[in-house]
Amino acid sequence: MRARQRQRRERLTFFVSVAVIVAAVATTVYVARTRAIPFQFSLQAASAPAAKSFDHFDFSYYWLATHGQANLTIHGQAAFLVDLDARQVLWQRDAETERPPASLTKMVTAMVAVDDAGSLDHIVQVTKDATQVIPSVMGLTAGESLTVRDLMYGLFLDSGNDAAEALASDIVPRERFLRQMNQKAKSIGLAASHFVNPSGLDAAGHGMSAHDLAHTAAYLDTYYPQLASIAATKEITISASATHKAFQPHNLNTLLWSYPGATGLKTGLTDNAGGCMVATATRAGRHLIAVVMNATLHSAEDATALLNYGFSVHPTRAFGPWASVPH
Repeated sequence: MRARQRQRRERLTFFVSVAVIVAAVATTVYVARTRAIPFQFSLQAASAPAAKSFDHFDFSYYWLATHGQANLTIHGQAAFLVDLDARQVLWQRDAETERPPASLTKMVTAMVAVDDAGSLDHIVQVTKDATQVIPSVMGLTAGESLTVRDLMYGLFLDSGNDAAEALASDIVPRERFLRQMNQKAKSIGLAASHFVNPSGLDAAGHGMSAHDLAHTAAYLDTYYPQLASIAATKEITISASATHKAFQPHNLNTLLWSYPGATGLKTGLTDNAGGCMVATATRAGRHLIAVVMNATLHSAEDATALLNYGFSVHPTRAFGPWASVPH
């Protein structure tokens, strides 16, 4: 008896379900046929945001292809000279090989720190670990609090490894900061760069190419003008406050004193990297970037020779197939 009742209930449920489905289909068909405006489905809310457009500074080799390479006495194992306005490579030596970049690394450190902080007025507290990094230091003491701006003066002028570590350790966790440095490199188009520390001290797997360094300098000058201005400062006094002692950063870039039109940008020196320099200069509205790697005792001399040559010629921006030449 109970079995027959259960079967009747199941049959009734089945027929009701079929009836509901048939009614739904019939309603949909009727509305579709009688609706004057067709159905419009919008997936806008589910669309991924448009990717940010980054300037990859695709420097052309048109000038070298049509004029050849000038006979310059350059001591560095790698070198690269570009006209930023014409986007032309004017001189190069082994520019694509990844090498130890020493403190030239700090250009990327600075950009990532600004990205994370959002403001040069953001306050950073110096950790004990940050003060243990030598040899080049700003002179920080554990527990001091300084603005990102103050630390940038120590980073660019004194080439302070302690300033680099302070920026890389307080705004976000250090491991995250290092990941962001490598993400930044990839996003702006650096093809031969990888970072394992924020200071540029010699370490396995830490390197940049001369081409990438010129690219980084172009990106910093163009999109981080406040950092470029700091890098162009010869010396400055940071007055003592309730949270830190006084500092007097002095720029290690001798070209700022000796080369007409010099605007920056960074020097570096380690055992493996040798003497390195990214030199930027502006004359008559033209902007040049010279990179020299592993030129101990000759980096400023090499940069001067490259810049002098760059200002002696007048390339124009390439068009057509030469606008961005594979290399």
